Amino acid sequence: MTTNKLISILTIASVFLVMVSCGNKDNAQAATAQQQQALPFPVTQIQTQTVEGYNEYPVNIEGIVNSDVRAKTSGYIQKVLVDEGARVRKGQPLFRLETQSLSQDAEAAKAQVNVAQVEVDKLKPLVEKNIISPVQLETAKANLAQAKAAYSSIAANISYATVKSPVDGYVGSINFREGALVSAADATPLTTVSDISKVYAFFTLNEAQYIDHLKRMKGQTKAERIKNSPDVSLVLANGDIYSEKGRIQTSTGQISETTGTIKVRAAFDNPNELLTNGNSGKIRIPSTYENAVVVPQSSTFEQQGKVMIYTLGEDNKVSSKIIEVEAKVDNLYVVKSGIDTNTKIVASGVSKLRDGMPIAPQEIPFNEATKKVATLFKN
Repeated sequence: MTTNKLISILTIASVFLVMVSCGNKDNAQAATAQQQQALPFPVTQIQTQTVEGYNEYPVNIEGIVNSDVRAKTSGYIQKVLVDEGARVRKGQPLFRLETQSLSQDAEAAKAQVNVAQVEVDKLKPLVEKNIISPVQLETAKANLAQAKAAYSSIAANISYATVKSPVDGYVGSINFREGALVSAADATPLTTVSDISKVYAFFTLNEAQYIDHLKRMKGQTKAERIKNSPDVSLVLANGDIYSEKGRIQTSTGQISETTGTIKVRAAFDNPNELLTNGNSGKIRIPSTYENAVVVPQSSTFEQQGKVMIYTLGEDNKVSSKIIEVEAKVDNLYVVKSGIDTNTKIVASGVSKLRDGMPIAPQEIPFNEATKKVATLFKN
């Protein structure tokens, strides 16, 4: 073998060794890069829990009785006898109407009664002596009855001129003052008297919420299920919880075709008269979810209005799944569908993940994943 040939062979071998060395180095770098991409994330196995939460719905408050006060006769208001917000008793005078013209009419009607009575008294002995026909006496008696009816009607209108409270309660806005002409045909009442010893809280549920609520209650009929509903709480407009618990009493008989909702009524005692007509707030209905699939809200994210979660595959790659949420309880979602107890999920840090991304799973207990994080700062 010549010297030149040997040098060529050695050169080719050197190049081959360099290429093999570079290939091994690239493969090692690729493997290292892949290991660097597999970042650690906490994962946990889904379990069921029994949790208690509540649902909130806006409410409008009304007294158990709201009675419009209206004039029963026409006339000018002579005197307003109470002020707005005053507590009144049933039968207490609230307004006095001008009665001068009615009094004059009453005097005239009384005179007609007297005239008719004289006529009857005059004809009675004549009929007894057969001097005149009994028909004449009967006619006179009819005229007397008519005169008395006219007088009674005017006298009633005079009594109606004093407008009284129909119920015990509190006076609302006074819509007419002294000098205003009012009548029984007015669309607007003089005022409204409200009994607020108890109050009603009215709220609405959509069809699904209403069905879900009834299904959670025990009973065979709607009335039994409503009766077995738990006590409810009232969140006042300032955020305070009202001191008295309430009860759901009834609901309207059908779903509104216009709004797709059903109206529900709850009642609250109001011993301190803190609540009144027109108050607003939120009603809290407690709910118990037994052996429910729950996930921490920190393990979820939203996409196009859907709540999603990352699940862990056998190859340690994650994939996103849509879950249907039944309720929120503290820091948890109660899951209606989408995952079960055979699922492992990424417990936190989901904003850094993408579909198909490999991770280095760090197993943590489920109760640690669902533990409520303490608030460090408060406003």
